[in-house]
Amino acid sequence: MSQPDKSRKPTPSQPPKLPLDRRAFLKKGGLAPFLLLVAKVAPTPAGETAPPPYQPGEHYYGMAIDVAKCIGCGRCAEACKTENDVPREPFYFYTWVERYIIKTNGETAVESPNGGIDGFPATITEQGILRTFFVPKLCNHCANPPCVQVCPVGATFTTPDGVVLVDKDYCIGCRYCIQACPYGARFLDPRTRTAAKCTFCYHRVTKGLRPACVEVCPTGARIFGEVHLRTSPLARFRRFNEIQVLKPHLNTEPKVYYANLDGEVR
Repeated sequence: MSQPDKSRKPTPSQPPKLPLDRRAFLKKGGLAPFLLLVAKVAPTPAGETAPPPYQPGEHYYGMAIDVAKCIGCGRCAEACKTENDVPREPFYFYTWVERYIIKTNGETAVESPNGGIDGFPATITEQGILRTFFVPKLCNHCANPPCVQVCPVGATFTTPDGVVLVDKDYCIGCRYCIQACPYGARFLDPRTRTAAKCTFCYHRVTKGLRPACVEVCPTGARIFGEVHLRTSPLARFRRFNEIQVLKPHLNTEPKVYYANLDGEVR
């Protein structure tokens, strides 16, 4: 019986040789262009098409607040501080909540401990109290903003979509805008020594998202949207409610609109 020819069997140090054409193909990197071609022609999954670029001139934003729905939970103020990296000291806020206590003797008391984030102390007694209610406040993003008018370097400006912003690279910390704001909505950031205020969460809005304070409100007391678009939630809210603004006599043309606002609010 003849023995098998072991001379043709490869040893461990001599792996089987690939055919010349296949080895040359891999050596030249022929697989990589093929995979790249497949990736290019593969269809994009449904719903993952890139959104069109944001066009500021096509929008004009505002916010409405239904005072009757605000429960004073302070979630809006807390969410705002977290989202916008507002200093945690208790006197720096982009938005805050005030509680109004109307007394039977005609006096009005206003309180806002830590902007409403920590809640409000229970009234000791209801005797002598006519009513109480909560009012969220923030920058009114005026159409005729006095803060923009007084800024000596143009650091405070209005965007084409109606949002009043501060360019911290230009701000010199002169505080003119803080003094000019009739709503007490600005402060000097202790970290940057520049003016700071509510931005309507502009970084979210330009991505199609709602401001953080609107997103977390459990009662839907805040409504954000297009001012002039008739089908927007904000426009519908304004049509079906009696709307007031803060300090209308100043002609700042605020774009924060209130419904069910008590005459004692200032």
